[in-house]
Amino acid sequence: MIASPHTSDVLERIRTKQARIGVIGLGYVGLPLAVEFARQGFNVTGFDVDQSKTTEINAGKSYIPDVPQADLCAVVTAGRLRATHDMSQLAEMDAIDICVPTPLRKTKDPDLSYVVLAVEAVAATLRRGQLVILESTTYPGTTDEVVQPMLEAKGQKADVDFFLAFSPERVDPGNATYTTRNIPKIVGGVGEASTRAACALYGTIVDRVVPVSSTRVAEMVKLLENTFRAVNIGLVNEIALMCHKMDIGVWEVIDAAKTKPFGFMPFYPGPGLGGHCIPIDPFYLSWKARQNGFECRFIELAGHINASMPQYVIERVADALNTMRKPINGSRIHLLGVAYKRDVNDMRESPALDVIELLHKRGAELSYSDPFVPELRHGGRVMTSISAERALERVPDCLVICTDHSVFDYDAIVESGALIVDTRNALKDRASPRIFRL
Repeated sequence: MIASPHTSDVLERIRTKQARIGVIGLGYVGLPLAVEFARQGFNVTGFDVDQSKTTEINAGKSYIPDVPQADLCAVVTAGRLRATHDMSQLAEMDAIDICVPTPLRKTKDPDLSYVVLAVEAVAATLRRGQLVILESTTYPGTTDEVVQPMLEAKGQKADVDFFLAFSPERVDPGNATYTTRNIPKIVGGVGEASTRAACALYGTIVDRVVPVSSTRVAEMVKLLENTFRAVNIGLVNEIALMCHKMDIGVWEVIDAAKTKPFGFMPFYPGPGLGGHCIPIDPFYLSWKARQNGFECRFIELAGHINASMPQYVIERVADALNTMRKPINGSRIHLLGVAYKRDVNDMRESPALDVIELLHKRGAELSYSDPFVPELRHGGRVMTSISAERALERVPDCLVICTDHSVFDYDAIVESGALIVDTRNALKDRASPRIFRL
């Protein structure tokens, strides 16, 4: 292995915080990362093709709930963070973090188009000594099969002329306990020098860095983490369906089971999977497995169960309305919460979208309340959020709690007299024949 002559230089620039940091993609992953680097004294440039984002950042305005306005404003005012859509400025960066989306195509195959565009921009200005890190969740092999050849196309060699690593993002939107600083960072480089450089960089902003032997291991770590969650959520969703058939309260079962101090971890049923990671990542893993002649039957079965949950919610709505001799067709149904999880504004893969689509097809008159999502555009329709208080003034035929935001007045919701389908156990301590749970 040829030692890189640039290793000591990049390590020294990181140690003295003279390294200029570039972050491509200023969403839920990229913006918190950029702000944390800037807070630790680095000069940071954020890159995004969405000029509305770069404009807001340069004005010190945060559009990510996990990034406090005061923190963003402080680093922008201090001149340590700026944003641009001009990718040519990547040439000035010493380290570049790629944090762009990795969605699925309609065929459930990986869509690396955003990654490819970002890497093309990096490759266009790549210079010796730069550190490039991919954080976007993807299948094992992406870094060395896709990214590395693109960056080496003009003759430079990874781990010699420049450094290349993969470090999976572990962001949990809305989680105030675990943030960029205290979530351990997995790092795998294409070689020893790359791993060392990436570990040094992340060591300046996180409490613990965990190096692994390769980019493929690092890529697989992320997929294991989220597939673990998806499979266990699929299991508990199936248990919920089973308990309903047996007239057993699944939430009571889970609460009792989690008193066991070993060998059990509680997962909870819901209206379906949401967010960018858990509904997506298992498909990246199963796709790559198929390329290697392996069929992920267990993982794909969990995916089928989770994907069926919105339809089960509709069945529970029909059950609730049936007690009042009403059909879904023509009934006024109001959704409480449409974001994919509580107290965030993230609509990516939200199961509420499927619930809305299914109810619309059944002829329901729909409305919703979500203080985090003032407007909803989906399926060619535009809906505007109304306050829960206003929705309760004219009692709807059925309320569906899709997202258990902490700002909702659940006592008032129960006292409204409406039928309620609670998909999140938000009304755990409240008993009423008008409350229908999963």
